[in-house]
Amino acid sequence: MNLNDLKIIVTGGAQGMGLHFANRLHEAGAKVAVGDVNEAALATLAPGIKRKKLDVSNEADVVSFVAWAHAELGGLNGLVNNAGILRDGLLVKKDKTTGAVTKMSTEQFNAVINVNLTGATMMVREVVAKMVTEGHRPGVIVNMSSIARHGNRGQSNYVSAKAALAANTVTWSKEFAGFGIRVGAVAPGMVETPMTSGMNQKALEAFVEKIPVGRIGQPEDLWLAVKFVLECDYFNGRTIDVDGGMGF
Repeated sequence: MNLNDLKIIVTGGAQGMGLHFANRLHEAGAKVAVGDVNEAALATLAPGIKRKKLDVSNEADVVSFVAWAHAELGGLNGLVNNAGILRDGLLVKKDKTTGAVTKMSTEQFNAVINVNLTGATMMVREVVAKMVTEGHRPGVIVNMSSIARHGNRGQSNYVSAKAALAANTVTWSKEFAGFGIRVGAVAPGMVETPMTSGMNQKALEAFVEKIPVGRIGQPEDLWLAVKFVLECDYFNGRTIDVDGGMGF
């Protein structure tokens, strides 16, 4: 699909990777609608990019946002499912000094699941339902998974969400094929975004040492993968790891 033919939603599109994706799509001639919980960041988007507050974990918000984006763009045939949060922590932890045992709360676990999995799923459901109802085809969905989906210490909630999203990328590619809608996923490793900028410098340096290419990723690195999924009409049901060769 040509980028300038897209009428596309980018969730979490006012910050970090999502902002970069939205800008690149807009520059390529796509009609873009951005949803984000950060209203201040939404206000800074380039003129011409449609924008509206969106909490993907809120079903009513998702339904109304997709209807709004469809009306604003004059149709929909794309989604970059990018919104996500981190609430890292060990599932069970024992203090070496006091011996006290703490557990990840259900609230901490569910906060990540609600945004990164349930929210992403509701976005796919509503966007695809709109495409099918209105007869918009071809269509394309890009889910943002993570290399953490293979398992990563201290991220039970995040891993659960990103692994499920990668698996559902396969499921949805089969379910939506008859509607002319492709579904692919991109799985970043460590990427320089506001979400990672507060990382301890020594910890960051130790992390970079594990990456064969010798640096953390940039939003442009991930954009090149997203662009491939959007443009390659033969790519479907698979996840592309973009991690500098690090893996887990």
